[in-house]
Amino acid sequence: MRINLEYFKKFDLILVFCAVALACFGLAAIWSTGLAKHDFSNFEKQLVFFGIGLALMVGVSFLDYRILRTNSYLILSLYFICLVLLAGTLAFGPTIGGSKRWYKIGFLSFDPLEPAKIILIILLAKYFSMRHVEMYKLRHIFVSGVYVLFMALLVFLRPSLGGALILTAVWLGILLVSGIKLRHFLILALCFLLVAGFAWQFMLKDYQKSRILAFIFPQDVLGTAWSQTQTKIAIGSGRIFGEGMGKGSQVQYGFLPEPHTDFIFSVIAEEWGIVGLIVFFGLYFTLIWRIILIAVNSQSNFPRLFAIGTVIVLITQFTINIGMNVSLLPVVGIYLPFVSYGGSGLIANFVSLGILQSIRIKK
Repeated sequence: MRINLEYFKKFDLILVFCAVALACFGLAAIWSTGLAKHDFSNFEKQLVFFGIGLALMVGVSFLDYRILRTNSYLILSLYFICLVLLAGTLAFGPTIGGSKRWYKIGFLSFDPLEPAKIILIILLAKYFSMRHVEMYKLRHIFVSGVYVLFMALLVFLRPSLGGALILTAVWLGILLVSGIKLRHFLILALCFLLVAGFAWQFMLKDYQKSRILAFIFPQDVLGTAWSQTQTKIAIGSGRIFGEGMGKGSQVQYGFLPEPHTDFIFSVIAEEWGIVGLIVFFGLYFTLIWRIILIAVNSQSNFPRLFAIGTVIVLITQFTINIGMNVSLLPVVGIYLPFVSYGGSGLIANFVSLGILQSIRIKK
């Protein structure tokens, strides 16, 4: 027992506290949305996911992260399994809201994108850590881009524009940290502009285009711009101290769309106010800071790049989700890490923290 206690003393307890506190913010908001519908099944399931996530975080921390750095066959096998699972949703996933993003298992849903994010970070961290002195070679950008392309394309076809953006952001972020040349980065930026134009013309669904247009030209307040209009009302009505837990009018009267997933930030803002948001942002910033410290204190490139990749995912999702809520970005279906309802995302985020704890303990 004494050995176990000594082991847990090596944990980054501040990191764990921030993640748990953010999950509690999410649980409180999900409970509030359940109160509006007199249905607490989402809250109960999220509570179970929370417990599973914590248990897996502890369990994964006991594993030696160096297995991921040294075993290429394991990582490639996991990568191809993720590709198969992502492709499988296109054929076997139920259509929910016009998308095929999940496998339905009884009353639960599983989104293979969440473990795919972790595997992609591991794969890219391994690839670039072995070639960091050769980053001047364009072929390394191309080869790593092919890994990302296969995964991002399958995610985009589900369709999930937001998910594809997250995977692309991970690749670009790790490229920048790994030391890509400026001219290579500018070439990539030009390629992305060309791809974006092609995607708009031939690949984006009508509802995806309408969301983007509603963001740029928000005239249709009762139509495509309805969601973000209601989020702004909810956030504004919170004021300094909020309307109180379970008392947000936008939530309780059903005006706020998807309040337990995409727009859960608006629930928190309405019910907890500016004071609650200060605490909320403080927890997120501290969480990011602690992960960056793990990256800085790492003794080699692989754990450093994995930690940076995890930071990129969290910051990108955090920025896009809140940008959606405050109408600074179009709605692209990105959840708020540790907060929004969803077992796949919550559990995957805690698994990432487990790997980070392993990196911290087994330097």
